[in-house]
Amino acid sequence: MLILALCYCGLESPSFCLLYDEVTHMPPKSKLGQNFLIDPHAAERIVDALGDLSGRTIVEIGPGRGAITDMLVRRAKHVIAVEFDASLAAVLRDRFTPGQLTLVEQDVLDFDFAAASLRAGERLSVAGNLPYYITSPILLKLASSHASLATAALMVQREVADRVVAAPGSRDYGLLSVTVQMYGPVERLFTLPPEAFSPPPEVHSRVFRWRFAPRFAELGVPEDRFLAFVRQAFAQKRKTLANNLRAAGVEAKTAAEAVEQAGIDPRARAEMLSVETFAALYRLLEKQEPD
Repeated sequence: MLILALCYCGLESPSFCLLYDEVTHMPPKSKLGQNFLIDPHAAERIVDALGDLSGRTIVEIGPGRGAITDMLVRRAKHVIAVEFDASLAAVLRDRFTPGQLTLVEQDVLDFDFAAASLRAGERLSVAGNLPYYITSPILLKLASSHASLATAALMVQREVADRVVAAPGSRDYGLLSVTVQMYGPVERLFTLPPEAFSPPPEVHSRVFRWRFAPRFAELGVPEDRFLAFVRQAFAQKRKTLANNLRAAGVEAKTAAEAVEQAGIDPRARAEMLSVETFAALYRLLEKQEPD
């Protein structure tokens, strides 16, 4: 299995920190969301989360200062590093030989997962320390590439991870929860405090695992239209589900009947519905649409 490590932040071991700072000190660039991990135990847990890497090709996107790359080249058959920052890419070229690592300068949002999967001959696994300012676009990029992916271990801002894994009825449950969970089950792994990074961010970070197993066919809903329906249902959080549906153009009587047939409290808001209930409601509304 090919492992894709989407790591926008470098992961520092103590020995490599000293070498890096003495020879090629490059301060993090705030506009790129660079907060380099300096906790070696956390770095090891992230690599361990990928499982057995022996005999596998690893694609690490955004290796940063290269500390996690150092771990990967020692554990994997080969590493493909995709780095957006040209100055950091230059450091990696000097540090690793072509036999150890293939370096590609590219933005993760432009990375072709399907092509990489085709070359590997298998679905890909993903890991990453995602920059906070583009976390949602990356998650949507992964969702759109689901056919090429098997599993992901991702570090994001703690509050974002809480939204991703949230259950119906909780304060964190919302559109992001339903969207991600429609592409497969998610689970929390561990949390890191700001002091695990340099410079320390103002928030905690959390790692979660995402197993890609889309549920659209299982639940009998079309991918694009269903997700558009869910967006409408969450359009205004303070409104009831029925009111949001009416605002989206569903006739009041039709919306009320579908909500009742789905066994939903007419006063319920969207955040109370599981993905299964959303799918049931969608199917009922589709049946009631005029030919």
